[in-house]
Formats: sequence, C-alpha cells, structure tokens
Amino acid sequence: MKGRRSITETEELTEINISPLIDMVFILLIFFIVTTVFVEETGVDINRPDAVSAQQLEKNSILIAVTAKNQVVFGKRDIGVTGVRALVKRLTTQEPEMPVIVQADEGSLTGTLVRVVDEAKLGGARKVNVATKKN
Repeated sequence: MKGRRSITETEELTEINISPLIDMVFILLIFFIVTTVFVEETGVDINRPDAVSAQQLEKNSILIAVTAKNQVVFGKRDIGVTGVRALVKRLTTQEPEMPVIVQADEGSLTGTLVRVVDEAKLGGARKVNVATKKN
C-alpha cells in the first residue's frame, strides 16, 4: 500500500465539533426575539389630520385612538375617556419614559382629544403627542 498512510499513536483524527456553534446561534435567536419591540396598533382606522411639522416618533409607545364617533380605543377595545388614566398608569409603571401617542380622527371633537390628553398626563405620562400625517 504505497499511497496510504497509517495512523500512529501520536497522530489523532481531528474533527470539527459544531454543537457549540449551533447552541450559540439558538441563544442569539432567542435574545433577538425577546428584545424585539412589537408595535401594537389601535385596531381602528383613523383619518389623521395633515401637518407640515409631523415627525417620526418612537415605536415603543402607548397608542390611543379617538374615532370619528368620539370612541377612545386601545388594542381594539373601547376603553372610554375614563379608562385612559388607569391604562397609562399601569403601562408607565413598567417604563416611566414611554410616550403616549393619541391618534385622533379629523372628525372627532376637540374636547374629547383634550380630555384624553389630560387623562394621559394625570396617569403619569411624561410625553403626550398627537399623531398626524405628514403633508
């Protein structure tokens, strides 16, 4: 056997163990899934007013909608103006700097919008913004 070489006791077969690599990939995958910010929509269609000075805000925020029929909606549920304070208080205890964004329909009453903003501030929100669409 001219072309073959025999393995002596000092030489060993080397192989690549990829088990730690697979473990690391799964740990990174779990980390990215857990730290991903999920945007929760209000669940209703809102016709926002136009504004030239509109800016993009943070994705991690509390979205409250005021419909054309003056219903106050959070997470596809009608919470009413009276439910805003408790909701904001509960969500800002976990993250005090979380902003509140009020999406008010063009056909909603200004009084309802003002009451929602007021209740959000009384609930502990440090930043309350009104959503518009950029002109």
